Amino acid sequence: MTEGSSIDPTRPSIARVYDYLLGGKDNYAVDREIGDVFKRDLPGSVAIAFANRAALTRAVREIATTTGVRQFIDLGSGLPTADNVHQVAQRHAPESRVVYVDTDPQVLVHGRALLEENDRTRVVPVDVRDPEAVRTHPDTLELIDFDRPVAVMFSAILHHVNDEEDPAAIVRYWRDHVPSGSCFFVSHFRCGNNPETEEAERILQKTFGRGRWRTDEEIASLLDGLEILDPGIVPAPLWRPDAADGPWNGGARELTVWERLIVAGLARKA
Repeated sequence: MTEGSSIDPTRPSIARVYDYLLGGKDNYAVDREIGDVFKRDLPGSVAIAFANRAALTRAVREIATTTGVRQFIDLGSGLPTADNVHQVAQRHAPESRVVYVDTDPQVLVHGRALLEENDRTRVVPVDVRDPEAVRTHPDTLELIDFDRPVAVMFSAILHHVNDEEDPAAIVRYWRDHVPSGSCFFVSHFRCGNNPETEEAERILQKTFGRGRWRTDEEIASLLDGLEILDPGIVPAPLWRPDAADGPWNGGARELTVWERLIVAGLARKA
Protein backbone atom coordinates (compact mmCIF):
# COMPACT_ATOMS: atom_id res chain seq x y z
CA MET A 1 0.00 0.00 0.00
CA THR A 2 1.19 3.50 -0.71
CA GLU A 3 2.71 5.21 2.31
CA GLY A 4 4.38 8.20 0.71
CA SER A 5 8.00 8.96 -0.14
CA SER A 6 9.41 9.52 3.35
CA ILE A 7 9.05 7.98 6.80
CA ASP A 8 6.38 9.74 8.88
CA PRO A 9 6.67 8.77 12.57
CA THR A 10 3.33 10.49 13.32
CA ARG A 11 1.24 8.18 11.13
CA PRO A 12 0.86 4.47 11.85
CA SER A 13 2.16 2.02 9.27
CA ILE A 14 0.74 -1.45 8.67
CA ALA A 15 4.27 -2.80 8.25
CA ARG A 16 5.51 -1.19 11.49
CA VAL A 17 2.49 -2.33 13.54
CA TYR A 18 3.10 -5.86 12.27
CA ASP A 19 6.79 -5.49 13.19
CA TYR A 20 5.81 -4.43 16.72
CA LEU A 21 3.44 -7.38 17.15
CA LEU A 22 6.25 -9.72 16.11
CA GLY A 23 8.55 -8.19 18.74
CA GLY A 24 10.58 -6.03 16.34
CA LYS A 25 12.12 -2.65 17.08
CA ASP A 26 11.50 -0.82 13.78
CA ASN A 27 8.39 1.03 14.92
CA TYR A 28 7.28 4.27 16.55
CA ALA A 29 4.98 5.19 19.42
CA VAL A 30 2.07 5.67 17.03
CA ASP A 31 2.51 2.09 15.76
CA ARG A 32 2.81 0.68 19.27
CA GLU A 33 -0.38 2.49 20.24
CA ILE A 34 -2.30 0.61 17.55
CA GLY A 35 -0.51 -2.64 18.36
CA ASP A 36 -1.37 -2.24 22.02
CA VAL A 37 -5.06 -1.99 21.14
CA PHE A 38 -4.81 -5.52 19.78
CA LYS A 39 -2.75 -6.72 22.74
CA ARG A 40 -5.00 -5.10 25.34
CA ASP A 41 -8.50 -5.26 23.87
CA LEU A 42 -8.14 -8.41 21.79
CA PRO A 43 -5.91 -10.64 23.94
CA GLY A 44 -4.43 -13.49 21.97
CA SER A 45 -4.71 -11.70 18.63
CA VAL A 46 -0.93 -11.39 18.31
CA ALA A 47 -0.98 -15.13 17.53
CA ILE A 48 -2.18 -14.18 14.04
CA ALA A 49 1.13 -12.48 13.23
CA PHE A 50 3.26 -15.34 14.51
CA ALA A 51 1.13 -18.06 12.86
CA ASN A 52 1.32 -16.22 9.55
CA ARG A 53 5.08 -15.75 9.68
CA ALA A 54 5.69 -19.40 10.52
CA ALA A 55 3.46 -20.54 7.65
CA LEU A 56 5.32 -18.30 5.20
CA THR A 57 8.64 -19.78 6.32
CA ARG A 58 7.33 -23.33 5.84
CA ALA A 59 5.91 -22.46 2.41
CA VAL A 60 9.21 -21.05 1.15
CA ARG A 61 11.03 -24.11 2.49
CA GLU A 62 8.48 -26.39 0.82
CA ILE A 63 8.87 -24.68 -2.55
CA ALA A 64 12.66 -24.64 -2.35
CA THR A 65 12.98 -28.28 -1.34
CA THR A 66 10.21 -30.02 -3.30
CA THR A 67 9.99 -28.06 -6.57
CA GLY A 68 12.41 -26.68 -9.12
CA VAL A 69 11.19 -23.13 -8.56
CA ARG A 70 14.11 -20.84 -7.75
CA GLN A 71 12.47 -17.43 -8.26
CA PHE A 72 10.31 -15.70 -5.66
CA ILE A 73 8.29 -12.48 -5.76
CA ASP A 74 7.24 -11.42 -2.25
CA LEU A 75 4.37 -8.96 -2.61
CA GLY A 76 3.87 -6.54 0.30
CA SER A 77 6.92 -7.98 2.00
CA GLY A 78 6.89 -5.77 5.11
CA LEU A 79 9.82 -5.02 7.39
CA PRO A 80 12.71 -7.50 7.47
CA THR A 81 12.56 -9.97 10.32
CA ALA A 82 14.06 -13.38 11.10
CA ASP A 83 13.90 -15.92 8.28
CA ASN A 84 13.04 -13.61 5.42
CA VAL A 85 12.07 -15.24 2.12
CA HIS A 86 15.56 -15.00 0.60
CA GLN A 87 17.20 -16.39 3.73
CA VAL A 88 14.93 -19.44 3.84
CA ALA A 89 15.05 -20.05 0.09
CA GLN A 90 18.81 -19.61 -0.23
CA ARG A 91 19.42 -21.80 2.82
CA HIS A 92 17.91 -24.71 0.90
CA ALA A 93 18.67 -23.61 -2.67
CA PRO A 94 21.51 -21.03 -2.75
CA GLU A 95 20.78 -20.07 -6.35
CA SER A 96 17.30 -18.77 -5.43
CA ARG A 97 16.46 -15.20 -6.44
CA VAL A 98 13.98 -13.02 -4.58
CA VAL A 99 12.24 -9.74 -5.44
CA TYR A 100 10.64 -7.96 -2.49
CA VAL A 101 7.81 -5.55 -3.29
CA ASP A 102 6.64 -2.81 -0.93
CA THR A 103 6.11 0.95 -0.85
CA ASP A 104 6.44 1.65 2.87
CA PRO A 105 9.52 3.94 3.05
CA GLN A 106 10.86 2.26 6.18
CA VAL A 107 10.56 -1.15 4.55
CA LEU A 108 12.54 0.16 1.58
CA VAL A 109 15.31 1.61 3.76
CA HIS A 110 15.72 -1.48 5.92
CA GLY A 111 15.24 -3.90 3.04
CA ARG A 112 17.91 -2.30 0.88
CA ALA A 113 20.34 -2.20 3.79
CA LEU A 114 19.76 -5.88 4.53
CA LEU A 115 20.14 -6.90 0.91
CA GLU A 116 23.01 -4.62 -0.06
CA GLU A 117 25.51 -7.47 -0.36
CA ASN A 118 23.12 -10.09 -1.75
CA ASP A 119 23.18 -9.95 -5.54
CA ARG A 120 20.29 -12.40 -5.85
CA THR A 121 17.74 -10.07 -4.24
CA ARG A 122 16.07 -6.78 -5.14
CA VAL A 123 13.58 -4.43 -3.46
CA VAL A 124 11.02 -2.97 -5.86
CA PRO A 125 9.14 0.15 -4.65
CA VAL A 126 5.83 -0.45 -6.44
CA ASP A 127 2.28 -0.78 -5.13
CA VAL A 128 1.13 -4.42 -5.23
CA ARG A 129 -2.19 -3.20 -6.66
CA ASP A 130 -0.29 -2.39 -9.87
CA PRO A 131 1.02 -5.84 -10.86
CA GLU A 132 2.00 -4.72 -14.36
CA ALA A 133 4.34 -2.11 -12.89
CA VAL A 134 5.81 -4.72 -10.53
CA ARG A 135 6.40 -7.24 -13.30
CA THR A 136 7.92 -4.78 -15.76
CA HIS A 137 10.07 -2.89 -13.24
CA PRO A 138 13.73 -2.97 -14.36
CA ASP A 139 14.86 -4.54 -11.08
CA THR A 140 12.26 -7.29 -11.44
CA LEU A 141 13.26 -8.01 -15.03
CA GLU A 142 16.93 -8.02 -14.07
CA LEU A 143 16.38 -10.85 -11.61
CA ILE A 144 13.29 -12.79 -12.70
CA ASP A 145 13.07 -14.88 -15.88
CA PHE A 146 9.35 -15.07 -16.65
CA ASP A 147 9.94 -17.94 -19.05
CA ARG A 148 10.67 -20.10 -15.99
CA PRO A 149 8.34 -20.89 -13.05
CA VAL A 150 8.01 -18.27 -10.33
CA ALA A 151 6.74 -18.45 -6.74
CA VAL A 152 4.38 -15.54 -6.13
CA MET A 153 3.97 -14.91 -2.39
CA PHE A 154 0.82 -13.15 -1.16
CA SER A 155 1.65 -13.37 2.53
CA ALA A 156 -0.85 -11.35 4.60
CA ILE A 157 -1.32 -8.77 1.84
CA LEU A 158 -4.58 -9.50 -0.01
CA HIS A 159 -6.67 -8.81 3.11
CA HIS A 160 -5.32 -5.26 2.91
CA VAL A 161 -6.78 -4.92 -0.57
CA ASN A 162 -10.42 -3.85 -0.29
CA ASP A 163 -13.15 -5.46 -2.39
CA GLU A 164 -13.48 -2.46 -4.71
CA GLU A 165 -9.76 -2.76 -5.51
CA ASP A 166 -10.40 -6.28 -6.87
CA PRO A 167 -7.82 -8.50 -5.14
CA ALA A 168 -8.83 -11.42 -7.38
CA ALA A 169 -7.70 -9.44 -10.42
CA ILE A 170 -4.24 -9.03 -8.88
CA VAL A 171 -3.87 -12.79 -8.45
CA ARG A 172 -5.35 -13.39 -11.91
CA TYR A 173 -2.79 -11.06 -13.47
CA TRP A 174 0.08 -13.04 -11.99
CA ARG A 175 -1.58 -16.34 -12.90
CA ASP A 176 -1.75 -15.20 -16.50
CA HIS A 177 1.83 -13.89 -16.65
CA VAL A 178 3.82 -16.77 -15.16
CA PRO A 179 4.41 -20.18 -16.77
CA SER A 180 3.13 -23.61 -15.78
CA GLY A 181 4.75 -24.96 -12.65
CA SER A 182 4.63 -21.60 -10.88
CA CYS A 183 3.52 -21.55 -7.23
CA PHE A 184 1.20 -19.19 -5.38
CA PHE A 185 1.26 -18.87 -1.60
CA VAL A 186 -1.60 -17.00 0.07
CA SER A 187 -2.22 -16.23 3.73
CA HIS A 188 -5.29 -14.22 4.61
CA PHE A 189 -7.45 -13.04 7.51
CA ARG A 190 -10.33 -15.48 7.81
CA CYS A 191 -13.80 -14.37 8.80
CA GLY A 192 -14.88 -16.16 11.94
CA ASN A 193 -18.38 -14.64 12.14
CA ASN A 194 -17.59 -13.69 15.72
CA PRO A 195 -17.05 -10.50 17.78
CA GLU A 196 -13.25 -10.87 17.57
CA THR A 197 -13.31 -10.70 13.77
CA GLU A 198 -15.65 -7.71 13.74
CA GLU A 199 -13.61 -5.73 16.27
CA ALA A 200 -10.26 -6.45 14.61
CA GLU A 201 -11.66 -5.44 11.21
CA ARG A 202 -13.14 -2.26 12.71
CA ILE A 203 -9.77 -1.26 14.18
CA LEU A 204 -7.89 -1.78 10.92
CA GLN A 205 -10.49 -0.02 8.78
CA LYS A 206 -10.64 2.92 11.19
CA THR A 207 -6.84 3.24 11.32
CA PHE A 208 -5.77 2.41 7.77
CA GLY A 209 -8.96 2.37 5.70
CA ARG A 210 -8.28 -1.26 4.83
CA GLY A 211 -8.25 -4.72 6.38
CA ARG A 212 -10.87 -7.17 5.10
CA TRP A 213 -11.71 -10.49 6.75
CA ARG A 214 -13.02 -12.92 4.10
CA THR A 215 -14.80 -16.27 4.21
CA ASP A 216 -13.15 -19.56 3.28
CA GLU A 217 -15.03 -19.49 -0.01
CA GLU A 218 -13.93 -15.94 -0.81
CA ILE A 219 -10.30 -16.75 -0.07
CA ALA A 220 -10.36 -19.92 -2.18
CA SER A 221 -11.92 -17.95 -5.04
CA LEU A 222 -8.87 -15.67 -5.10
CA LEU A 223 -6.95 -18.71 -6.40
CA ASP A 224 -9.46 -19.48 -9.14
CA GLY A 225 -7.87 -21.32 -12.05
CA LEU A 226 -5.04 -22.69 -9.92
CA GLU A 227 -4.62 -26.13 -8.35
CA ILE A 228 -4.81 -25.75 -4.58
CA LEU A 229 -2.40 -28.25 -3.05
CA ASP A 230 -2.94 -30.35 0.09
CA PRO A 231 -4.05 -29.68 2.74
CA GLY A 232 -6.01 -26.88 1.05
CA ILE A 233 -6.85 -23.51 2.59
CA VAL A 234 -6.56 -24.16 6.32
CA PRO A 235 -5.72 -22.26 9.54
CA ALA A 236 -2.08 -21.21 9.18
CA PRO A 237 -0.78 -23.32 12.10
CA LEU A 238 -2.26 -26.41 10.42
CA TRP A 239 -0.66 -25.75 7.05
CA ARG A 240 2.01 -28.46 6.82
CA PRO A 241 3.19 -27.96 10.41
CA ASP A 242 6.36 -29.42 11.81
CA ALA A 243 7.39 -30.20 15.35
CA ALA A 244 8.93 -26.76 15.89
CA ASP A 245 5.67 -24.97 15.17
CA GLY A 246 3.76 -25.86 18.31
CA PRO A 247 1.78 -28.52 20.13
CA TRP A 248 -1.12 -28.47 17.64
CA ASN A 249 1.11 -30.54 15.34
CA GLY A 250 0.37 -33.63 17.40
CA GLY A 251 -3.14 -32.60 18.32
CA ALA A 252 -2.15 -31.83 21.91
CA ARG A 253 -4.52 -28.89 22.04
CA GLU A 254 -7.16 -27.05 20.07
CA LEU A 255 -6.23 -23.90 18.17
CA THR A 256 -7.32 -20.64 19.77
CA VAL A 257 -9.97 -18.52 18.08
CA TRP A 258 -7.19 -16.21 16.86
CA GLU A 259 -5.09 -19.00 15.40
CA ARG A 260 -8.13 -19.92 13.31
CA LEU A 261 -8.49 -16.37 11.98
CA ILE A 262 -5.49 -16.54 9.64
CA VAL A 263 -5.47 -19.19 6.92
CA ALA A 264 -2.79 -20.28 4.48
CA GLY A 265 -2.65 -22.21 1.25
CA LEU A 266 -0.32 -23.11 -1.59
CA ALA A 267 -1.46 -23.42 -5.18
CA ARG A 268 0.18 -24.38 -8.45
CA LYS A 269 -0.38 -23.33 -12.03
CA ALA A 270 -0.84 -26.47 -14.09
